[in-house]
Amino acid sequence: MTLNKVNYKAFILPVLVGLIIWLCTPIKPVGVSVVAWHILALFVATILGCITQPIPIAGVALVGMTLTVLLGVVPMQLAMTSFGNSTVWMIAAAYLMSRGFINTGLGRRIALMFVRLFGKKTLGLAYSLVGVDLVTAPATPSNTARAGGIVYPIIESLAQTFGSKGNDETRSKIGSYLVYTEFHGNMITSAMFITAMAPNLVAVTLAKTLHVSIPWFTWFLAGLVPGVICLIAVPWLIYKMYPPEIKDTPNAKEWADK
Repeated sequence: MTLNKVNYKAFILPVLVGLIIWLCTPIKPVGVSVVAWHILALFVATILGCITQPIPIAGVALVGMTLTVLLGVVPMQLAMTSFGNSTVWMIAAAYLMSRGFINTGLGRRIALMFVRLFGKKTLGLAYSLVGVDLVTAPATPSNTARAGGIVYPIIESLAQTFGSKGNDETRSKIGSYLVYTEFHGNMITSAMFITAMAPNLVAVTLAKTLHVSIPWFTWFLAGLVPGVICLIAVPWLIYKMYPPEIKDTPNAKEWADK
């Protein structure tokens, strides 16, 4: 494991814009307090930092929070308030589990087990990949990390095994069908679990402000039936609407074993 490299040039824009807004305090609107104006400067700089990413987004957020305290804009006690929020810690724990799934290769192992069991035909292969997404979804709060970090590498390797490449006409052999199926399957699993996608956790937090509590299990029960129906129907529907040229994949099990 290596440390992330710092892109110092990417600091220029957020720091410059933040300083300009901060120094414009004397000409701020009358109805805006000095503290609010300084928070605006730091907020805009932090958002720009998340876009340019001189360091990973989590690091940018921590730098922004630290500056609000060091510059006396927000007291330490207030800045640390969110760290006592159980939803925030649920997000953090889920992201740690997500990285564990990807970095240890556990997600890939689970995917290969599904391919070995159900991958004799292309349709079965699609269901197995959606199954991987379903199994890993509760512990992966980023649907892009789940699809891009765990499932897509399997799809790409399988497609290449059957001579299907994304940059030419061979994509229609099997690759395009698997990608389309995983894309839609990923959206379904993302809605089934609170911890399957970051916006779900934001929605739960917003609901709490209205005194509405949504436990993890309650969300799961609400999404279980429609989710399962969609997961069963979608791969078959795409198979009929956008059929792959290769219908049988006897080599998939052998490939997974290797």
